[in-house]
Amino acid sequence: MSTNSSTNSRTKRRYFKEREHGRFSIAEHNHAALNPAVYSLVTAAQKIGGDIDIMITAQDGGKLAEEAAKINGIRRVLLSEAPYFAEELPENLGASVLEVAKEYDYFLFVANPAGKAAAPRVAAVLDVAQISEITQVVDAKTFKRPIYAGSVIETVRALDPKVVLTVRATAFDAAPTGEGKAELERVVPASPVIKVTFVRSEQVKSDRPDLQNAKIVLAGGRGLVDEAEFAEMGKLADKLGAAVGTTRAVVDAGIAPNDWQIGQTGKIIAPDLYIGFGISGAIQHIAGIKDAKVIVAVNKDPEAPIFDVADYGLVGDAMTVIRELEAKL
Repeated sequence: MSTNSSTNSRTKRRYFKEREHGRFSIAEHNHAALNPAVYSLVTAAQKIGGDIDIMITAQDGGKLAEEAAKINGIRRVLLSEAPYFAEELPENLGASVLEVAKEYDYFLFVANPAGKAAAPRVAAVLDVAQISEITQVVDAKTFKRPIYAGSVIETVRALDPKVVLTVRATAFDAAPTGEGKAELERVVPASPVIKVTFVRSEQVKSDRPDLQNAKIVLAGGRGLVDEAEFAEMGKLADKLGAAVGTTRAVVDAGIAPNDWQIGQTGKIIAPDLYIGFGISGAIQHIAGIKDAKVIVAVNKDPEAPIFDVADYGLVGDAMTVIRELEAKL
């Protein structure tokens, strides 16, 4: 036992010396492919500057590592494999990051549920202040982030020697891929956190595009009164190859599932085209769609706030417009 411990210690000391002051990004995945947000995470790291390493934790991550190695600008892909990574517990991810933390100054996570669960654990152990949901890198220590549901942009300067960031992926372009030749290095996984036990995972399966990665998103608000009307909007979405979203009010009313919710307390999206049917435009919802390239609003109220941010607006009944569009496709 003592011999193994000594060998691991020597390996880690050499490892830290080689990668001092690096930028460290976490590559999320679905066990088959990287989360598209990872490519935007790399772009954010590139704007900070310095060498960029990316970590993959997986039960079997060989193909994922190959995909990550092709991203332009990556120096090394750190692959940590263990059976318990199949459970995707943030406690285990955080522990794995901390195993190599001494050699890095920056730790970047995607600002989604997984990243938001793991990043604070890393920041707490490192005893540094986490900076959340950055949307712009001003310089290596200064970042911009939205507050008050996106109505105010705050400029924050990191004072700690190590910086833990969650990155709003929709604010950064995806890093190009195909020319990367990153070195692959296998990392001894951290011991699993035994204070947390995995119970079960429930995933919603759909043939539609993922809401956060879709090129086209159709969203319905309280202008659609029941599940039947949302089903009609869904038929239009299927014809367009679009994802379906909604507002918190609709989710709270039990008309649509939680994973459809867009906004400050839901998902932040940046599609090429967003069409909102019967959505008034509460500031919390606008915070989730403002990065869309084109925003189209359909509402029978000409004073609806969503028209203030829409590129195109149509005053009319949402369901009438949905049925007319579906009939023409």
